Amino acid sequence: MSHSVMPDVQSSVDSRNIVIDRVGIKAIKHPLIVVDGAHRQSTIAECELTVALPADKKGTHMSRFVALLNAEPLVLSIGTLPDWTRKMAELLHAHTADVTFTMPFFVEKSAPVSGQKALMDYQLSLSGHLNDAGPIETHLELVVPVTSLCPCSKEISAYGAHNQRSHITATVRITNQNLSIADLIHTIEDQGSCPLWGLLKRPDEKFITEYAFDHPKFVEDMIRDVASTLTDYPGINGYRVTVENFESIHNHSAWAVIDRLG
Repeated sequence: MSHSVMPDVQSSVDSRNIVIDRVGIKAIKHPLIVVDGAHRQSTIAECELTVALPADKKGTHMSRFVALLNAEPLVLSIGTLPDWTRKMAELLHAHTADVTFTMPFFVEKSAPVSGQKALMDYQLSLSGHLNDAGPIETHLELVVPVTSLCPCSKEISAYGAHNQRSHITATVRITNQNLSIADLIHTIEDQGSCPLWGLLKRPDEKFITEYAFDHPKFVEDMIRDVASTLTDYPGINGYRVTVENFESIHNHSAWAVIDRLG
């Protein structure tokens, strides 16, 4: 059978008359360049690409998602994500489309005393949502690791206090395409007992140990501080924050959520 007469089964009519909200591909990895202001970095994203499927259509064109990823070198930023989302919707003849790119994002940080430079990685997700050809809604999600030190442990102990690594996960709705990802990371990590660095010398370790001791925070303290910061943050309209403390003296995590995405 020649290619020209092969049946197009996915384009046939489906008689069950049920709309599919989202259908497409996920867990596909693809290289890209992520742009944040004047900074460009190469990384690898895990992609989730979906569209809505009308009730009368049997299937979507799965190969077109992959074809679009490979059509040209993938360069993404907060500003270009809406165009990419709309392009995908047009290629799939869809009125509703969702894209999410999740990737490591690297920031060069200088140690607080020695000034030693090293890269820190954070998990970044960029998401675009198109509904009925209207404005694209853009979300950014960051997972920011920090140190937390327990105020109760500090208060009741003759010396020392238990601390642990914590993950602050912030999902924000973006209204300003020029929002700086790196600046937002720094703002969020400043709400912990102490930020993390990739490379520390002994003077740095002394500094951060004492800094965390001077800034004890419960999980409740951290999440309220992050929420207060995001409420008035330029270019953000709505947020959801979770904070998880991977407890060092318990076999469970302490966890908190504030959801203001609406």
